[in-house]
Amino acid sequence: MECNIIYFEKAFTATIEIIEKYKDNDMNVIYWDNLNEEEKQIALSKANYFITASYPITKELMEKAPNLKLIQKTGSGVDNIDLASADKLNIKVSSTPGANSNSVVELTIGLIISLYRKLNLLDRHTKSGEWKMWEYRTSMFEMNGKKHGIIGIGNIGKKVAELSKAFGTEIIYYDKYKLPVEEEKRLGIQYVAFNELLAQADIVSLHIPLIPETRNLISHEQLNLMKSSAILINVARGNIINEDALASALKCNRLLGAALDTWASEPVEVDNPLLKLDNVVATPHIAGGTRDVLETVLRLTFDNINKVEAGKNANNLITV
Repeated sequence: MECNIIYFEKAFTATIEIIEKYKDNDMNVIYWDNLNEEEKQIALSKANYFITASYPITKELMEKAPNLKLIQKTGSGVDNIDLASADKLNIKVSSTPGANSNSVVELTIGLIISLYRKLNLLDRHTKSGEWKMWEYRTSMFEMNGKKHGIIGIGNIGKKVAELSKAFGTEIIYYDKYKLPVEEEKRLGIQYVAFNELLAQADIVSLHIPLIPETRNLISHEQLNLMKSSAILINVARGNIINEDALASALKCNRLLGAALDTWASEPVEVDNPLLKLDNVVATPHIAGGTRDVLETVLRLTFDNINKVEAGKNANNLITV
C-alpha cells in the first residue's frame, strides 16, 4: 500500500537525492514548497507522515490530515510542533536527538573563533581591497586561557566542553540538573550558579531548549553581569535572548561581541538592529545544517516510517 509523505522544508537537488536513496518505492514524497494552495489541501488529506525541521506544524495542519500517523522532526528541538494538539489527535511525534550534535558543536567553536579573530570584518575589508594587517591585532584574542561558560550540559554542551578544552579553555557550566561529581571530574568541568557563570566567563555559549523557563533568559539584567570583554554565542533558540537588550549592550560596547545562529523571528527581520553591528556574527540557523547531518536525519526518518508501516513504534517518540 502506498504511503504519502509531506516534506515541509525547502528541498534542493541534493535533498531530493538523499530522500530517493532512503525511501521505499511505495513511498510518495510530496514537497510542500512546490504546491499551490489547492494541491496543499489535497496533499494534507492524503498524508500519512509529516517531515519537518523548522516548518511550524500547527493544529490546523494536523486537523486537515486525518490519515496522519507520525510527525517526524529532523532534529532534536520540537518547539515548532504543537505537541498538545498532536497528543489530542493521537498523532505520534518523533525526533532525531544527537544526530546534528557534531555539526552544532563545530559551529559553536567556529563562531567563537570568528568573533575573537574578527573574521567577518577582515573578510569584508580584504575583499574590498583594504589590507588591514595590523589594525585589529590589539582587539583579537585566542581561546587559550579563557574561561568558557556553557549553559546547558546535555549531549551538545558536553561535546562543546570537550572541544573547547582542546583549545586551552577552562570550562564552567550551569544546568538545571547538576551532573554527578564523578562525571564533572571525568569531563574536567565545574558547576557554578547561573549568575556566577555570567560574571566569570569570557565566553558564554547557549545549549538549552526553548521552554517557558528559558524564554528571555538572557536580558538586560543578565547582560549587565557579564564582562565587557565577554562574547555570547547562541546556537540554541532565538527567544532565549532578548535581542533588543543584546543590541543595546553591544552598541555601547558593554560586550565584546555576539554570534547568533538562531533568532526570535525566523527568517530574521532585515531591520533587526543586531544585523547592523560589526561586533555581531550572524548566520541563518545552520548550526545543524551540514550534508552529513542531512544524510543521517533522513536515514533515521525513513527508518522510523518503515517501523510505523510495519506496525511498530517509531524510535525517539516525544511524550507531552
